[in-house]
Amino acid sequence: MNVLYPSFPIRRLPAMILIAALGVLVAGAYGVVHDQISYAISPEYFTKMKFRQFDWADVGLPPRAFASVVGFLGTWWVGMVAGWFAARAGLVDLPRAERRRCVPRCFGIVLVTAAVAGLIGALVGVALARSGDLGSWDEVRTELAVRDVPAFVIVAYLHGGGYIGAAFGLVFAIVYVRRRVRSFN
Repeated sequence: MNVLYPSFPIRRLPAMILIAALGVLVAGAYGVVHDQISYAISPEYFTKMKFRQFDWADVGLPPRAFASVVGFLGTWWVGMVAGWFAARAGLVDLPRAERRRCVPRCFGIVLVTAAVAGLIGALVGVALARSGDLGSWDEVRTELAVRDVPAFVIVAYLHGGGYIGAAFGLVFAIVYVRRRVRSFN
């Protein structure tokens, strides 16, 4: 089975779409919580950068609420991709009862891996910020008029780590799904 391009019986499509849609909701909720934490660390990361990137979605909400919107919009697609590839890896081939157990575990693997990698990224950002060696961030400081560069750096690393973690988490989840499928064949 090739997981990169669609070649599957059409009867599997509804389950695949449902799993991808669940991924959208799970990842979007994760993004909301993640960006509330990020906003608490560095409001400037949002007010100076993220809110500009997502200005098309600004409907006049208070900044914390808009950070939640940005969090959802920044992560929903990760869940869709994770759900789609997990489904393609064989989730839809499992018996219904096993699929119901596997789907939450699959998304849990991605979420935990993303959160751990995000935490590691944040810790790297903290170490960098404490080192005082933030000269490589001078362009960001100048272009975006960032005042609290250490907090900005911590959140930048937190976000980068989270996305890297989600990619690794998807790989781990696919391995998990493939093992479950093999155990039923």
